[in-house]
Amino acid sequence: MVYQYIVGAVVASLLGFVLSYSFRSGKKITTRASMDQITRNGFVNKLDNSTCGPEIAGSTTDVIIVGAGVAGAALAYTLGKDGRRVHLIERDLTEPDRIVGELLQPGGYLKLVELGLEDCVNEIDAQNIYGYALFKDGRNTRLSYPLEKFSPDVAGRSFHNGRFIQRLREKATSLTNVSLEQGTVTALLEEKGTVKGVHYKTKTGQELTAHAPLTVVCDGCFSNLRRSLCKPMVDIPSCFVGLVLENCDLPYANHGHVILANPSPILFYPISGTEIRCLVDVPGQKVPSVANGEMSQYLKTVVAPQVPPELYNAFISAIDKGNIRSMPNRSMPAAPHPTPGALLMGDAFNMRHPLTGGGMTVALSDIAVLRDLLSPLRNLNDAYSLCNYLESFYTLRKPVASTINTLAGALYKVFCASPDPARKEMRQACFDYLSLGGVFSTGPVSLLSGLNPRPLSLVLHFFAVAVFGVSRLLLPFPTPKRMWIGARLITGASGIIFPIIKAEGVRQMFFPITVPAYHRAPPDH
Repeated sequence: MVYQYIVGAVVASLLGFVLSYSFRSGKKITTRASMDQITRNGFVNKLDNSTCGPEIAGSTTDVIIVGAGVAGAALAYTLGKDGRRVHLIERDLTEPDRIVGELLQPGGYLKLVELGLEDCVNEIDAQNIYGYALFKDGRNTRLSYPLEKFSPDVAGRSFHNGRFIQRLREKATSLTNVSLEQGTVTALLEEKGTVKGVHYKTKTGQELTAHAPLTVVCDGCFSNLRRSLCKPMVDIPSCFVGLVLENCDLPYANHGHVILANPSPILFYPISGTEIRCLVDVPGQKVPSVANGEMSQYLKTVVAPQVPPELYNAFISAIDKGNIRSMPNRSMPAAPHPTPGALLMGDAFNMRHPLTGGGMTVALSDIAVLRDLLSPLRNLNDAYSLCNYLESFYTLRKPVASTINTLAGALYKVFCASPDPARKEMRQACFDYLSLGGVFSTGPVSLLSGLNPRPLSLVLHFFAVAVFGVSRLLLPFPTPKRMWIGARLITGASGIIFPIIKAEGVRQMFFPITVPAYHRAPPDH
C-alpha cells in the first residue's frame, strides 16, 4: 500500500509538471522568410552557374538526396517507389565499415516492412534478436521483446552495417527513376531564400550543379551541411571502443547483452553467425591510445574482469589481434530551421546515445512520416507552401523519435557507475525493477524496442523505477540517512530526464495535437 501511495503521488506531481510547462517549454519552429536571416557559414552558396560549374542536362529530378547511408538509401527507394524522380549523391560507394548502426530494433524492422525494404536484411548473415540480457555484479536477467502479437518474422536484427547499407543501395537503384552517383556535395545552392539544389564534385573531380524542387540532406553524423538548416547542439558524452569476438557463444543466444560495468556499460551482440560485436563505453571525449598500448592495457585490466566468463578468452584474443577501433558517441536534439527547398534527416538531423540501438528505428520512422506527407502532392515546385506544410513533419515524428531519444539519454546516465549513493541506488533499482518480470520488464523493453512509442509511458516507468528504489530504502523502517538518499534519488532522477524532455520539446512530445503545424493540410496545386 505504501508503494501504491508513493506511485500515485509521483504520477500526480509529474502530470502537474507536464501540464504547467507544456505550453511554455515547447520548441517554437518558425519558417524563415529568407535564408539570409541565418549567419552564412560557407556551406550555402548563391545560385550562380558561372561559378558553380556546369548544370546537369535535363534537370528532371524531383528530389536530390545527399548521402546514401541507411536514411538516404531507404528514403530514395521510398520516394522512388511513389513515382518521384530521385538523384542520390553519395561521397563513397564502397561498402562502409562502421562499429555502430549494427542493431535494428523490432520497431525498426516493422518500419522496414512498412517501407517494403524487409528483404534488405536477407543474404547478409543477419541474426535475429529476441531481447536483452542484463548483467550486474554477478547477477543477470533476461528481458524478452513482447512479440507475441506479431508474425514470427518480427524480431530485432543485427548485422554488419556496411552489408545492410549496400543492400539498401541496391534496392534503391533497382528503380529506374532513382539514380545513384558518387560525388561530394560541397554546398547547397540558394536563390532568394530557397534551396534550389546542390553543388558537388564527381569522383573524377568535375564540378557540377544539380537542381531539384526538394533537397534532403542525409549525410550522417559528420554532416557539413547541417549548419545551414538547423542549430547543431552536439554533445559527446562518451566514446565506443569496438572489438569483434570470433567463434564463441553468448550466454543467451540471439540476445543483446548489456553489462552494467564500471565506469560505464559494455555491450555484446552477434553481427554474423560467427562474430560478436563488443562495444566498450568509455566516458568523455578521449580514449586511451591504441598506438602506444594504453588501450590494450585498459581493456585487459579494467574491462576484461567485468566480462562474462563465457566471453573472457575470446575478449582477450580480440584485444591481442589488435583490430581495436573507436568512435565518439554523439547526441544532438532536433533543432531545425525550416528552409524552403530543403530538409534534414537521419543523423545529420537528430542523434542520441547509441546504447539502445534506436537510431535506425528513428530514421526509418521519419521516412515513413515524410512519405505520407508527400504522397498527396502532385509536384513539389511551390517551395514556400511545401516548407510551410512540412513543418508538420517535425511534430508528427515526435512520438517515436522523442521516446527513443529520451530513453537512450536517460538509460545511459542511469547505467553509468557513480560514487554518489543516490545514483548507486537508482542504478541498482533499475536492474532489480527490470528483473521483476511481467509489466515491469515488458513495459520498458517495449519502449526500448520501438514497439511502444509513447512518451508518457516512458516517463511513468522511469519514475516507477525511482519510486521502487525509494520504497526499498524506506523499508522495513526509514532512517534519516535513508530518507535523505531517497529524496536525492528522486531529485537525481528528475535531473536526468527533465532536461532531455525539455530539449525534445514538452508540447510536441506530450501534446502534439496542440501544435498548429500538426493540422497542416497539403498545399493546393
